[in-house]
Amino acid sequence: MDSALVIGGTRFIGRHLVSELLAHDYDVTIFNRGNHDNPFADDDRVDHIEGDRTNDSALEAAAMTVDPDAVFDCVAYYPRDVRAATTIFADCDAYVYISSGAAYGREDIPKREDRTPLESCTAEEATDDSQETYGKRKAEGDRAVVAAAESGVNAMSVRPPIVYGPHDYTERLDFWIDRVNRFDRVLVPGDGTNLWQRVYVEDVARAMRIVAERGEPGESYNVGDQRAVTLEEMINLIASQLDTSVDVVHAGPRELEAGGIAPDDYVLYREYPHLLSTAKLAALGWESTPLEEAMARAVEDHLESDRDGRENGPDRATEERVLGILDTL
Repeated sequence: MDSALVIGGTRFIGRHLVSELLAHDYDVTIFNRGNHDNPFADDDRVDHIEGDRTNDSALEAAAMTVDPDAVFDCVAYYPRDVRAATTIFADCDAYVYISSGAAYGREDIPKREDRTPLESCTAEEATDDSQETYGKRKAEGDRAVVAAAESGVNAMSVRPPIVYGPHDYTERLDFWIDRVNRFDRVLVPGDGTNLWQRVYVEDVARAMRIVAERGEPGESYNVGDQRAVTLEEMINLIASQLDTSVDVVHAGPRELEAGGIAPDDYVLYREYPHLLSTAKLAALGWESTPLEEAMARAVEDHLESDRDGRENGPDRATEERVLGILDTL
């Protein structure tokens, strides 16, 4: 495959995907509304078509203009988006949809593509725009990929859990990097052993390219850090990259409640483990970046940015009240 159309392409995962494709000598075109700065505006290797992906006529025009070998769909949030794209790009060599680990409908450990059932999705949920239906909509998008493959389309999907790394506008990891960077004591909900698998963004980009080149139509592929770490291990990993150390202070629901905090007020906290098997993707030749290397890049990018992630958790003054309570116990 020589040419690629990236639907999205200027922000987080899409931005890294474009760089991954360029590094492997693809001719790349990005298709989006142009609402965000284009980091490739001065790169003559990347063409840009402005348009709304929910407008089928605009997508059809892009298909005729580019005639891409591979299409990577980074911003399909509704099942209809996937059905439209797999119809419009039916003749492409590969269509790769970014799904989500949230698409799984049962708490298996680990969650496997061919064993763990997906979330159900009603017609009403398929058009809802709330976070509560996000996983359901992604699951229905996966089913649209399977249906397209049954009709002869080379459509596949990639399912990541929480994605982190440079240019992460969600600022989820930034919350914890900021805490470790500014304070000697870091308050952690629970005992620190909760496990919510994450995945480094460049690994997602590489997975999408590999799936396009080597994946099987109709198949989904989990992508995640192959060394999954607990929340406390992640904090210590951040501290190591900052060349510092912190005192991790555990707080249960009762102690947190005294400060008006609930455990799930903290980003990247999940009561039940969320772990995806990556064996199927690894069989295609993919492997994840060593955690120390991935975290070093994430921390470096955080320090060079103005992101602090403070909207993703309790404010420090509230935490100090809880720390004070714990000090008296």
